[in-house]
Amino acid sequence: MTSNTLKTALFMTVLTVLFIAVGGVLGGRSGVIFAFGFALLMNFFSYWFSDKIVLKMYRAKEANEADAPDLYRIVRNLATKGNLPMPKVYIVNNPAPNAFATGRNPEHGVVAVTTGIMQILNEDELEGVLAHELSHIYGRDILIGTIAATFAGAIMMLADWARFAAIFGGFSRDNDEGGSPGGIVVLIVVSILAPIAAMIVQMTISRSREYLADERGAHLSHKPRALASALAKISGTADYIPMENANAATAHMMIINPLKGKSLLSLFATHPPVEERIKRLNALAEKIG
Repeated sequence: MTSNTLKTALFMTVLTVLFIAVGGVLGGRSGVIFAFGFALLMNFFSYWFSDKIVLKMYRAKEANEADAPDLYRIVRNLATKGNLPMPKVYIVNNPAPNAFATGRNPEHGVVAVTTGIMQILNEDELEGVLAHELSHIYGRDILIGTIAATFAGAIMMLADWARFAAIFGGFSRDNDEGGSPGGIVVLIVVSILAPIAAMIVQMTISRSREYLADERGAHLSHKPRALASALAKISGTADYIPMENANAATAHMMIINPLKGKSLLSLFATHPPVEERIKRLNALAEKIG
């Protein structure tokens, strides 16, 4: 088990413990059950239909071997090399260079690339990017992201209810005769800090999965330097060719964040710094030759 896999497991555990602790403080047993159930229903829909939603959002068109022979060949060779099911291949008509993967499991995997990324990358670099995306599918990152979003969403709902109840009165936890000013202050403070903590943990899980996909993709393609070169090109080009129809809800799915958020705290970033990803890939290239 790699260090990034261990980090994902650790942060998923932290998120679960945070949910239980916050639920006990803010909603008691009944509040925890209701919030978790509601969040589970919302994310269940997202898990089953995320591929259709994001593909429609970006107007992606499915490509077969006749439409894009080189692209299709690279994906097929990588899938064969990794002994993996062949994913569907989609192309997004957009000059901004980017790529993403979706699909609830390997049997329903989808990889999509923009026309922009195919124009700026050579074949080795494109292979490195596609290997990264295949690693997301076969690492079941959609499932992991959905579970993390369910816990984080439940915490945020509990926090919203607690703030509303503390402001307008009438809030009491199971077996709590409270309502004292001190108790209300605690509720308000926890309801503010808990969602922030949940979001930080969720974003940390997302960044850990990016590192892991880089590592697995590099091993699959055996071209870590090509992926490093691709990341540098994509990041540099994105500075002057932004992805105009990029959506914050799907930004975490892209190989490079299409949104310009340099002013945001790095704790809330969905992707690790490109420079650090390149540094790790170059170190991996030295290690595996």
